[in-house]
Amino acid sequence: MRKDGRLNDKMRGVRIIKDYIRDVEGSCLIEMGKTKVVCTATIDEKVPKFLRKTKMGWITAEYGMLPRSSKGRIERARGGRIYEIQRLIGRSLRSITNLSLLAGRTIIIDCDVIQADGGTRTASVTGGFIACYTACQYMLFEGLIERLPFHSMVAAISVGVVDGELMLDLSYEEDSTADVDINIVMTENLDIIEVQGTGERRAYTIDELMKLIKIGEIGIKKLIEKEKEVLFQS
Repeated sequence: MRKDGRLNDKMRGVRIIKDYIRDVEGSCLIEMGKTKVVCTATIDEKVPKFLRKTKMGWITAEYGMLPRSSKGRIERARGGRIYEIQRLIGRSLRSITNLSLLAGRTIIIDCDVIQADGGTRTASVTGGFIACYTACQYMLFEGLIERLPFHSMVAAISVGVVDGELMLDLSYEEDSTADVDINIVMTENLDIIEVQGTGERRAYTIDELMKLIKIGEIGIKKLIEKEKEVLFQS
């Protein structure tokens, strides 16, 4: 039993509010426990230079944390960690999208952490997908695209080893003391898009990695169910 009462393979509560921001093509607020991230999707009628002579579209992302999203004030950071997270979000969304259907447009995903308690990057991937999907629904309604470009849904979750225990969906307290910290991005069919794994205090074995991925699958399934509920039943 963890300090918040969860079993090791249980997630924190998940809440997603679609269309959270007015006057934007796609948006949501995603809450995972006490972590809260606002995600928006903006349609830009141009693509990066390397795609200008093609018929492809693009998806890119920006990520940031508000100065008082944590217990103490943090600087408005730019740098290695921020760029790494931005690239993770962009890669995750591009991997499940037929970019040719965006035809010369870029979808810019902005993920702003308004309250941080662990798992901000994984929440940003999941929330970023909701925002991106709703932006594409907008484009479809406006006749800008012929059909939705996604061939799968995508979600992300953290797993780790804390005090020798394999755990799902780490809070900040757990993440900050974890021996092993891993972020997993998967499709709805549980195909792996990305695994970011770090031995924070010790190395970990392949057997541990496989067990952590299986625990991660539990969380991915729950998140995909939540995504479907938000997108198709709301």
